[in-house]
Amino acid sequence: MAEQGFTPPTSEWYHPSADMVEGANVPDYEAVYNLALQDPEAFWANRAETLEWYKRWDRVLDDSRKPFYKWFVGGKTNMALNALDRHVTTWRRNKLAIIWEGEDGEKVTLSYWRLWQEVNKFANVLRGMGVAKGDRVTIYMGRVPEIAIAMLACAKIGAPHSVVYGGFSEQALASRIEDAQSKVLIACDGAWLRGKIVPLKDMVDEAVQRSPVVETVIVVKRTGHDIHMEPGRDFWYHDLMALPIAKTEAETEVMDAEDPLFILYTSGTTGKPKGVLHTHGGYQVHPPPTLAWVFDLKEEDRWWCAADPGWITGHSYIVYAPLILGATSIIYEGAPTYPNPDRWWRIVADYGVTILYTAPTAIRGLMRFGEAWPNRHDLSSLRLLGSVGEPINPEAWRWYHRVIGKEACPIIDTWWQTETGGFMITPLPSVGLKPGSATRPFPGIQVDIVDDDGNPVATNEDGNLVIKSPWPSMIRTVYGDDDRFISQYWEKYKNQGWYLAGDTARRDEDGYLWVIGRNDDVLKVSGYRLGTAEVESGLVSHSAVAESAVIGIPDELRGNAIHAYCILVAGLEGSDALEAELKAHVRHEVGPIAVPAQIEFVENLPKTRSGKIMRRVLKAQALGQPLGDLSTLED
Repeated sequence: MAEQGFTPPTSEWYHPSADMVEGANVPDYEAVYNLALQDPEAFWANRAETLEWYKRWDRVLDDSRKPFYKWFVGGKTNMALNALDRHVTTWRRNKLAIIWEGEDGEKVTLSYWRLWQEVNKFANVLRGMGVAKGDRVTIYMGRVPEIAIAMLACAKIGAPHSVVYGGFSEQALASRIEDAQSKVLIACDGAWLRGKIVPLKDMVDEAVQRSPVVETVIVVKRTGHDIHMEPGRDFWYHDLMALPIAKTEAETEVMDAEDPLFILYTSGTTGKPKGVLHTHGGYQVHPPPTLAWVFDLKEEDRWWCAADPGWITGHSYIVYAPLILGATSIIYEGAPTYPNPDRWWRIVADYGVTILYTAPTAIRGLMRFGEAWPNRHDLSSLRLLGSVGEPINPEAWRWYHRVIGKEACPIIDTWWQTETGGFMITPLPSVGLKPGSATRPFPGIQVDIVDDDGNPVATNEDGNLVIKSPWPSMIRTVYGDDDRFISQYWEKYKNQGWYLAGDTARRDEDGYLWVIGRNDDVLKVSGYRLGTAEVESGLVSHSAVAESAVIGIPDELRGNAIHAYCILVAGLEGSDALEAELKAHVRHEVGPIAVPAQIEFVENLPKTRSGKIMRRVLKAQALGQPLGDLSTLED
């Protein structure tokens, strides 16, 4: 067995059809990548030229205070100018911007004209409530159209928004309100999930008690159940939108390119959540071309990013990039398996979805229910499929390709972060694919895999993933904590000036990149380095296993012993015989060093609300240690 414990299946290729290559927005990856490499500033400036600016920039990049890079210095713009204002003066005013379906079957469609009007009305409401340029506004809602309206209205008036996912606890909400010092909170009375009401307003009331900085709460009525409305503090959204002040035209604030657009909190293993800060200018330049090129977005496409607007995936690829491109987006409120495991496939068929972008954990969860559910529906409208959030194991990749894509849809496996703002490592639909690999960097992005001293590692060796040059939608700082920004992302390779991604990765013989997982998701067993994803992929490749998570438990002899948790395919039950069979399977698929010492059969795994398995929680539980920050835990 090789020292690294695992060799990617480099011989397994999936090549795009000739029609896909010829019709792609970018048919020649190599040519465009090399062009961007020769002059990155010119490359990004050309992307920025496709947008509208109140005043053109004086300088593309200011790197005089590394790592506090500034992009499009002197430029004046606003995200709302490019996402909405410019479209309503063209034929796109009557094109659908958002198609929304509630879990209960309610439907809403918003044209660009209608969305622009609603955003203007709410922008006027916010101004009337005293919200001014630079004021932070916290948004805590379910997956409803009003969350996009609120985000865009904040952008329009220059008030940075802080969206907190609508399933966070009151404690998590309060800490984020406190950190951002938000005086205004926009919320829902509740949300629908798996046929039940999530009582969001109850958590708002608790959070505001903990963080009394909030002066005003605006409540969208979604579920209609009885809630407490505090006189003088709480106001119904629909009442405010009916006031004379809520006019359908509103002035768009002229923003400097480096003015904050939003703060989005991401939690670490310890300490308070980090407020990742993004700006109007650079952030509007990077995500749109990544969506247009990576997913080959055409004017007639129906794009469905099945994430939540409360995460960076939703910010970049539900709200901002699709609207800048003038696309039509699908938003679905509820669970993928409610009331049946074919809810997603029915939505694809009903709306003619052409591109679906979701997380591996959702794919694995739907795999559990077999092929009959998707096969009930006409999925022929699909032409591209995507994956986000964590490395996709090859077994899930193949199922997604074969069962959902009917072996005709490229699987676009993207690697990026809250901090990067947009795709960083990703295939274009014109390149060959390997299950489990995110392939190559997006044009304009320079990455490498290095050891702790900054030396490039050998082919198929694990190393630290670094980004070697700045990019427009990069994190500007950790809100209110420049020192943490430097220490977390830049300190390790400060002499080289590289950004530390915090992920372990490797590069194969063809130059394809394989992201293994977070550095703290790498096991060292008897001197061998093993990514948790490798062992988990070995387990999931067995027909009985729907999903798995593995952790390392300290072991005197081996350094770490592998402890595995497995969710079985619906209808199966765990047994000693199955455990032995799975161990033999891992031995065959991955190697003897990867065989778990123990396999535990479970019904659920601890996950963040964006679908990432929280292995550190499993480890802390197994070792009887404190669980740490659980603000992102789904359940």
